[in-house]
Amino acid sequence: MPECSNCGAHVTEQYKRVFSDNTGTLHACPNCRTQQARLAGAGAGLAEEVNHEY
Repeated sequence: MPECSNCGAHVTEQYKRVFSDNTGTLHACPNCRTQQARLAGAGAGLAEEVNHEY
């Protein structure tokens, strides 16, 4: 079962396929980053923190 390399939480194959980097490493998951950060690329290791103030 695939897991997050940051926190070790289990994720689905589909989640890993969508959010991991080009080598298949998942750097962030719903347990360790916000959805906003993951959509900005945190899962692929592209964005550490996203801070949008509205």
